[in-house]
Amino acid sequence: MNRRISNKKLILWLHLWPGLISAAIIFFVCITGTIAVYCDEIMALSAGDARFVKEVKETRKPAEELISIIKKEFPKRNTPSYMVSYKDPERSVRFNTFSREEGLSMVYIDPYTGEILKDDGTIYFFYITVHLHNSFLLGKTGQWIIDIATIVFILEIITGLYLWWPKKRNKKAMDAAFKIKTGSTKKRLNYDLHKVLGFYAAAVILLLSVTGLLIAFEPLSQSLMKAFGADTTHDWQKELPKYKEGQAPLELNPFIERSFEKYPDKKEMQIYTYRMDSSGYYMMRVANQVGLKSAQSPEYVIYDRFSGDEIKLPESALKHEKVDNAIWVLHMGNWMGQIGKFITFLGGLIATSLPVTGFYIWWGKRKKNRRDSKAEQNKVAIE
Repeated sequence: MNRRISNKKLILWLHLWPGLISAAIIFFVCITGTIAVYCDEIMALSAGDARFVKEVKETRKPAEELISIIKKEFPKRNTPSYMVSYKDPERSVRFNTFSREEGLSMVYIDPYTGEILKDDGTIYFFYITVHLHNSFLLGKTGQWIIDIATIVFILEIITGLYLWWPKKRNKKAMDAAFKIKTGSTKKRLNYDLHKVLGFYAAAVILLLSVTGLLIAFEPLSQSLMKAFGADTTHDWQKELPKYKEGQAPLELNPFIERSFEKYPDKKEMQIYTYRMDSSGYYMMRVANQVGLKSAQSPEYVIYDRFSGDEIKLPESALKHEKVDNAIWVLHMGNWMGQIGKFITFLGGLIATSLPVTGFYIWWGKRKKNRRDSKAEQNKVAIE
């Protein structure tokens, strides 16, 4: 019995003090992460009608010409890092662009006329939000602060589950563990919000925390990838075709059509364009949906830009890309479509609330202890 009490005191201490010390950091990380969950939907909403062309025509302009139009219109920006093309002929094409002066921006362009439909900087808001989320915009130092706080948060969830676990199996104990008591005092309501909601969101919070650490710690993610038989060296890229000076590469558009024909169930395609002037190959990711940081059910295709041959990726390289994408899918909530996003968003909101409700539990007990101590002192003085 004494040993059990001693263990519980240790767990209470581990749940309280590391949590209090890291509370502000955890709150900030959780709120910024929660904001980023619906980044793709918010960007689509911001783009509005620019996501669609005004008129579908028989032929499209070459992708290379579209890139030239963007570079001419925005001379301060780098070559677009990627473009996203759609199977739906009514959809416009979007390019990810960047300059130090203007930041990130998504340019929507009509693939039939070359008209720029919208230059949308919403993506830059999420770029800042995500970097606040993973580093406070403080580089490696900020990353370490957040990574340590995340490890502490995992400890808080595990110890919290231990403290939540009902010691009895009667109706009163089970109701207290699984239900929020409505109509109670503010103090009791706050306690229930911390304990009960914390239990319901524990699995999602642990998933987000662990995948966040996998993204942050490269040795950790590489160990996971090796366990799945993935290549972490990228040596296979050395064997890819080199750019041939003095020889014109084949146009990109036929390869886009070819990839959609190869995967007829896919609706979107991401093509990496940042090395168009020096790369000997086209690299594409064909998926049901291409998001800001991940893709749904992606397939990867590479073509020789000069011969037109498809290059078969080593199985170990495919595993690397798929495991990496899976980590991001889980972290961004893209699993199970909108259901997964809603669960992740709700879990993020609850995670954001836990440092706040936990602080108020501690503050209430602190005030009570002070009152009890003062009453005891007064009692002694009277005696």
